[in-house]
Amino acid sequence: MAAVAACGTDSGSAGSVAAAASKNNVTSFQRKGPRTSSSDSGGSRLVSIAGTRPSVRNGQLLVSTGLPALDQLLGGGLAVGTVLLIEEDKYNIYSPLLFKYFLAEGVINRHTLLVASAKEDPADIIQELPAPLLDDNCKKKFDEDVYNHKTPESNIKMKIAWRYQLLPKMEAGPVSSSRFGHYYDASKKMPQELIEASKWHGFFLPKKISSTLNVEPCSLTHGYIELLQFIQKIIYEEGFDGSNPQLRFMGNMSSVSWRCLSGEKKQKNILRIGIQNLGSPLWGDDICCTENCDNSHSLTKFLYILRGLLRTSLSACIITMPTHLIQNKAIISRITNLSDTVVHLESFIGSERETHPLYKDYHGLIHIRQIPRLNNLICDVSDVKDLAFKLKRKLFTIERLHLPPDLSDTVSRSSKQDVAESAKLLGPGCGVMAGGKKHLDF
Repeated sequence: MAAVAACGTDSGSAGSVAAAASKNNVTSFQRKGPRTSSSDSGGSRLVSIAGTRPSVRNGQLLVSTGLPALDQLLGGGLAVGTVLLIEEDKYNIYSPLLFKYFLAEGVINRHTLLVASAKEDPADIIQELPAPLLDDNCKKKFDEDVYNHKTPESNIKMKIAWRYQLLPKMEAGPVSSSRFGHYYDASKKMPQELIEASKWHGFFLPKKISSTLNVEPCSLTHGYIELLQFIQKIIYEEGFDGSNPQLRFMGNMSSVSWRCLSGEKKQKNILRIGIQNLGSPLWGDDICCTENCDNSHSLTKFLYILRGLLRTSLSACIITMPTHLIQNKAIISRITNLSDTVVHLESFIGSERETHPLYKDYHGLIHIRQIPRLNNLICDVSDVKDLAFKLKRKLFTIERLHLPPDLSDTVSRSSKQDVAESAKLLGPGCGVMAGGKKHLDF
């Protein structure tokens, strides 16, 4: 993954470190405590970015998906420079929630957003982001607005709300105590002041269509070309390219060198890219219409180029795709191989499981199809299987699917009784095998 190079180094830092090591009789292989002051040092080599943390498995920089339970299933979060593919549910009801959680997490952490869609205006998507819950990480941002009320009635309401804020906001479930992301209220919209303070770029395909552009056959579709050019422009112009130190460029080398030596650098940030309904006919792709489409390689080429841009930039991408509409299974396999992380949502709406008593407390199943192979030779596999999700009034939760003990015991007892009764009816010429299986002797 791309690493951001330091702008300047202290020429005497190596000698001072060696002198300090010899003075304190400390070798370079021993861990040193954190420094209390950085005024006399040349600066830390590892620059921390808000809303990120290194992976404990491979040291890769991670960002939260906006759903702490999903972060844990993916190994701690979404790796910077990778693609998260969300295979949409049949009626596209729950996949937009994960898409908005990812963007809302970027707003809370002051990350730059890039929203691309061929169906909805990105401005409307930003306005529909869920509101963050008032936990320890978000409470400070809302306390100032709460204490500005001056009427006695509002003070009473504020005190009551403060008592409820001390209660846990949701069940722990599969999420560990040391969570990474935030929780969001799906029934409320994000406050307008947070949206106005965020920085985002929108790509709405109907506004980007130009009849004067001539696209060669057997190349990318018009929509994919426009989107790739737009993403590349944002990455390079705003300094998300990993090969650039994200300086405040002034137009000539003298000013750049002066600001480089003085240590004045722009605060490093993460670009969160969200692409909605990629591969649908709205993008000008017929991959979902026929089995042998003309643009069968257009989508795979797009993903290949996009992943190359992400690998060399401080960015993370989430893509929702209606894979259930793609008839060619070979294309689905290529899309999976070109994606780093693949999550499939299986909704119970319109299926037999919707009325099945075993799944009455859930709205669907979530399948972790693929976890990225980063800095190792083998691919990590999620330890948790049989995951189910449900959308409560406020929260989208992921839980482990367990069979009720009483139901399983009842089924086993009833099956044994049925086998015994059938053996009596068949007479002495029938034998019953262990485990409840019948075996007839002719």
